[in-house]
Amino acid sequence: MIAQLKGVLESKAPSEIIVDVGGVGYRLFIPLSTYYQLPETGEALLLRTHTHVREDAIQIFGFMTSLEKEFFKLLISVSKVGPRIALAILSGLDGDSLRSAIGTGDVTRLSSVPGVGKKTAERICMELKDKIPRETDEAAGGPLRGSALLDECPYKDALAALMHLGYKRGEVAEVIQGLASDSETRSVEELIRESLRLLSKA
Repeated sequence: MIAQLKGVLESKAPSEIIVDVGGVGYRLFIPLSTYYQLPETGEALLLRTHTHVREDAIQIFGFMTSLEKEFFKLLISVSKVGPRIALAILSGLDGDSLRSAIGTGDVTRLSSVPGVGKKTAERICMELKDKIPRETDEAAGGPLRGSALLDECPYKDALAALMHLGYKRGEVAEVIQGLASDSETRSVEELIRESLRLLSKA
């Protein structure tokens, strides 16, 4: 599974780009939110990626921020919502708007995106209402608020491990963000252990 790509932007269009990584050109499908943040062709860039495997194709989707990638993965987890619809939603609504629409069950706003019908919008709201990251977790299109360290190891690894245990990103990020803000250096194991201790008191 390809988690990220670092290379040179070979070409770009609103829906897809080609990134040259060591002489190999990777075709990535992107949302408009990522397109607007791309550098000029010929310049270096780093993209978070999601690899989608089908019977007839392997597709790579690229995102400028971890928030975009997280929303994409949440959207395609909804029944009958594929990568193309997820990209359309990310292209039509920014992070704050999407978070608000899902959180408030705003079916009208979601269904205003081309290709998203009322029933699909209802499923998205119903299945993701308790899964979307809170506003305090990450600014739309930017790094985690409060500390950029949350997007780096060991904080990133601890966050992923705790979410794998079943904790919601919002509550975990809040705890780790507090740990990342102090001056003490901790290993991944220590971060997980301390976070579990704090979460058990919540």
